[in-house]
Amino acid sequence: MNTGQKNTPIRSAPVKSRKGKRKVKRIFEGVKIAFATLIAACFAILFLMPIVLTITNSFMSASEISANYGTVFATSDTGGKVYIAERVNLKFIPDMVSFSQYITVLLKSPEYLLKFWNSVVLVGPIVGFQLLVASLASYGFARYSGKLRQIIFFTYIILMLMPYQVTLVPNYLVAEWLNTLDTYWSIWLPGIFSPFAVFLLTKFMKRIPVGVMEAAQIDGAGEWQIYRRICMPLCKGALCSAAILVFIDYWNMVEQPLILLSDPETHPLSVFLSKINAGEIGLAFAVATIYMVPSLLVFLYGEEYLVDGITYQGGIKG
Repeated sequence: MNTGQKNTPIRSAPVKSRKGKRKVKRIFEGVKIAFATLIAACFAILFLMPIVLTITNSFMSASEISANYGTVFATSDTGGKVYIAERVNLKFIPDMVSFSQYITVLLKSPEYLLKFWNSVVLVGPIVGFQLLVASLASYGFARYSGKLRQIIFFTYIILMLMPYQVTLVPNYLVAEWLNTLDTYWSIWLPGIFSPFAVFLLTKFMKRIPVGVMEAAQIDGAGEWQIYRRICMPLCKGALCSAAILVFIDYWNMVEQPLILLSDPETHPLSVFLSKINAGEIGLAFAVATIYMVPSLLVFLYGEEYLVDGITYQGGIKG
């Protein structure tokens, strides 16, 4: 029986077309991810090559290092550098593993360890007290508002943007006026009151919900209790981030000790590394490896806190 209605065919072509487009899109996204990963891997290898080269070469004997890199550090009779007419042989795997460089650095030459501990003595107080001062200042900036607060905080930002070379002469004059020149205090005081940690912690503390602090005030908590029991636990990631960045910055300082400390015995290892002469190329690799260990350990231990402190945008995690 004909009812007058026509059976319309099912059109599957648009569905297949959409599936095909999704498949092509997934393939295209996979190619983009693979290409970006390849580029990132190339850059990672490029940046890691000097570190790996330094570590592996520190286990070479002095004769092997001279044979591979002697032309780089060679000097002429007048004391100038020699033109390198041949390619340098970069070796990542030593022919024979030797610990002679480390034995010399750690046991036979206490001068290197003295410079290492000079670095620890200079950097340790700066990191600890800078975080203490910065946390207190940041709490004040985050808790209170006003024109005076904005002016002071803007001044902090201006000082943070200035390179250390710009403020080197004022620091020298102030150190001379305070009679702290040629002492560790000439390095400690500018480092302890550096504005970088204040800026980082202030931005983090301002993301803490005001309701949390108001609830603590209603319960009878004072400013010190709010700072110690609420702000500091919530800012743990930011504190670790600031500690890592401050440590790496001052662990590699060179200009400050050279200008403010005239006695070479008080210089850190970062300054002493640049003074190793051509006859101690192997020792330079070993000392550089030892010098890198604290920075690598600090970074590897606090990598999670570093990323969390920099990228975390909220006040409280859910």
